[in-house]
Amino acid sequence: MAEPPPWSKYLGEIRSVAELAKFAISDTTPELPDGDGHPVIVYPGFLGSDINTYMLRNRLRALGYDVHGWEQGQNLGLQRNELSEARSQLIRVCQDAGRPASLFGWSLGGLIAREVAKRRPDCVRQIITAGTPCRDLRATNAWKTYERVNDHPVDDVPLDTDFDELPPVPVTAIISGDDGIVARNCMDIGCGTRHESIEITGTHVGLVWSHAVLDILADRLAQPEGRWTPYAAPGMEERDAAGDASRDDASGT
Repeated sequence: MAEPPPWSKYLGEIRSVAELAKFAISDTTPELPDGDGHPVIVYPGFLGSDINTYMLRNRLRALGYDVHGWEQGQNLGLQRNELSEARSQLIRVCQDAGRPASLFGWSLGGLIAREVAKRRPDCVRQIITAGTPCRDLRATNAWKTYERVNDHPVDDVPLDTDFDELPPVPVTAIISGDDGIVARNCMDIGCGTRHESIEITGTHVGLVWSHAVLDILADRLAQPEGRWTPYAAPGMEERDAAGDASRDDASGT
């Protein structure tokens, strides 16, 4: 069983205030790829709301996407009614746009995004999560607060689901080794033909106003529909080419 992050990392979440200030005063969107106008729904984390995701949604909107908050007020946990509302919103957004939506979920919002996609994969282009646990929900520093707010244990939510099972759509999981809320190994979904984990630095709270997260989001969202490929960090192709050249030189070819 995984353990929650140590208190040293939990206390380090105070750095999210500085991360917020940095995100607010510097705009990197002119350097990012333009969007194709498809819909993007953004889900807040536990105890968060659309207020918390406001700046991120504005940056995505500036890139050219049709961006939506989750429109349900404060996210209090994994509830049947909230999931039903999220599914109805997804269907409505996709019908209005005439094309599937991409979903971004911060922390617990990522679980909601994945569960909605399991129920309506036909409406989902891809999912990107940040700081979202996949398993062992007690391996967080938020589970006691979750149980105070809800009438069910954090590891026995009122949903018929298996959190270990990923939806049948491309999923990118952004994780941070500095996360003071969720244990790192509980966020890692590994890598597959349509699933990937990408590690960055930063606090858990600050993931929703992180330039690194925005960069990855912009890259993933800009992929042509139906042509998903794994993420390549900036400069990776050049480094790979240099490595291939060095190996060729060493082998005398």
